[in-house]
Amino acid sequence: MLPKTAEYALRAVACLAQAGNASLSADSLAARTKVPRRYLHKVLQDLAEANLVQSRPGPGGGYSLAQAADDISILTVVNAVAPLERIRHCPLGLPSHTSLCPLHRELDRAYAATEAAFARVTMGELLRSTTDIVPLCDLSSVAAR
Repeated sequence: MLPKTAEYALRAVACLAQAGNASLSADSLAARTKVPRRYLHKVLQDLAEANLVQSRPGPGGGYSLAQAADDISILTVVNAVAPLERIRHCPLGLPSHTSLCPLHRELDRAYAATEAAFARVTMGELLRSTTDIVPLCDLSSVAAR
């Protein structure tokens, strides 16, 4: 359902949230999230433009969250890289469809429900989950860099 770019962004933000105040290099993030390094660079740029991620150049630099994980919803991350598109008018451009037809109205309701569900959950909440599995990020196989 989500574009790969949104999935990658969620992985990156989850990893950065797990790292706390530490910066992670792009190589470390790519290894932990299983996101191709070149693609990750574009995702990180989009997240930085949305003020969700900040980068620090130089030795010991890297990427970190620009906001608290509790202030970043799943929806915020998704919309920063691949905004959910609601159906506002007939996608077919039919002049007789002055409002949404029943099919597109139902599809838009589903999109609205997805949007609302994503808005309700923050990255901080995900990381405080009671499971032993760290969401979207493999911390076991790669040491922090």
